[in-house]
Amino acid sequence: MISRRLAARGGLASIIAALGGNAIERRVAAREAEFEAAYPPEGEILDVDGVPVHAVIRGTGPDLVMLHGASGNSREFTFDLMGRLSDRYRCIAFDRPGLGYTGHTHPKYATPFTSASESPAEQAALLARAHAEIAESTPLVLGHSFGGTIALAWGLDHPARALVLLSAASNTWKGGLGPLYAVNASAPGGALAVPLLTATVGQDRLRAITKAIFAPDPMPEGYFDHVGGQLTLRRDSLRSNARQVNGLKPHIIEMEKRYSTLTLPIEMIHGTDDTIVPADIHARVLIDMIPNGCLTMLNGVGHMPHHVDPEATIAAVDRAAARAE
Repeated sequence: MISRRLAARGGLASIIAALGGNAIERRVAAREAEFEAAYPPEGEILDVDGVPVHAVIRGTGPDLVMLHGASGNSREFTFDLMGRLSDRYRCIAFDRPGLGYTGHTHPKYATPFTSASESPAEQAALLARAHAEIAESTPLVLGHSFGGTIALAWGLDHPARALVLLSAASNTWKGGLGPLYAVNASAPGGALAVPLLTATVGQDRLRAITKAIFAPDPMPEGYFDHVGGQLTLRRDSLRSNARQVNGLKPHIIEMEKRYSTLTLPIEMIHGTDDTIVPADIHARVLIDMIPNGCLTMLNGVGHMPHHVDPEATIAAVDRAAARAE
């Protein structure tokens, strides 16, 4: 039997925990509001069957859809690359589901206590419907990193003139992705650990993480202040990102079975020193699985080739457009 004293202690502990939880909740809510005020949507919010989809549209010419990677948003492309291409392409940068200012394809993916997330096919389907609402032509589809996975899913299931894959996660790898992804992607971790990260991760830590994504290349001046990585510190975005990345491998395994059906032109750019999405596991394997691919390897370049060598990226887009004619 529990003594009155122990019960009183337990009640006090519950009160203290509740007060602490309330303090964290207030801190989290304040930080999320601060992040969104600092990095508001740069484009328009489309209503796609009741789902908000953020699209930044600039330029004129054939449609070029641009899909960002993990922990990202459409600002990845408005920093530099979109400006270099908008003189001859109608560039359309989408936020992917659960990230930036795009919602979820189903409410079940937005709850704290779940480990489920949108598959690449579900993400591609939503964004293809979004493009159809504003379409001027069948698009070229460009994707970076995880966005490259979504570009491949788009090519498998939806009309596209050609694909441009930048450091794309395309093929199966051995092992897992580490404890942080596993914890944040889990139902209890998403509900309990993620709010602590939202409340505590500071600018210095976030800047260091961003610099590491560029390694061994330097992070461009002004990139960190523009890209709004803070948006990914919001609870829903942290959960979405972790769940999508942690649950990716089974979807990749199924997609690999269909790569031989991708007969459209595919241009691939990959750095030899990419340790986040290694070329030997991804690009150099994918090129032998697709019938109409072209792989350009950039010597000494890491995971962000479109920032390190934008000319090579632009050349790949132009080749894809020409090959699609």
